[in-house]
Amino acid sequence: MDQKKIGSFLRELRTEKSLTQEKLAEKLNVSGRTVSRWENGNNMPDLSIIVELADFYDIDIRELLNGERKSEKMNEDLKETLDAVAQYSAAEKEKIKKELNTYTAGSAVYFGLLAIIIVFDLTRLHYAFQGFAAFLAVMGLIYSVTSVVKLRQLTGRMDKNSFKKYIKMLLIILAACAAVVIGILLLI
Repeated sequence: MDQKKIGSFLRELRTEKSLTQEKLAEKLNVSGRTVSRWENGNNMPDLSIIVELADFYDIDIRELLNGERKSEKMNEDLKETLDAVAQYSAAEKEKIKKELNTYTAGSAVYFGLLAIIIVFDLTRLHYAFQGFAAFLAVMGLIYSVTSVVKLRQLTGRMDKNSFKKYIKMLLIILAACAAVVIGILLLI
């Protein structure tokens, strides 16, 4: 698959319809920069967008993926299969988005509570606030790292090796936090 050729073909199709990149981006709910990246051959549209583009330009998906027009039309079975795959892909992305929002909100809550303890210097009132602050910091870090993992999954940049790297990073952070908590508790 030649991304540059596909990009040129996408530009050709768009200009045939007398559309700007921004107008096409609005129709597809993407940014103008995203359309530009497709047309320059830097990125490829998601599968769901490819199906939308093929319908919008009234071309066969194979034509789009080959970067040139063909005379035959795609059979309905293949189109239905690709539509189903696109819907599944969109559902998976939506699920990851919801998880990302949950972890991001959790991270904000934990760090927000930690900030309140620090700003109001509640640790001087009772030593239990020190342990609670350490707990909030650890949980905030866990939720933050998990948010990064979910974001990378959503953008398609998370593979098994990247996931292992993030887990190792999380374990190192947890070990460092545990050492700090133990150090604080020993000082009390």
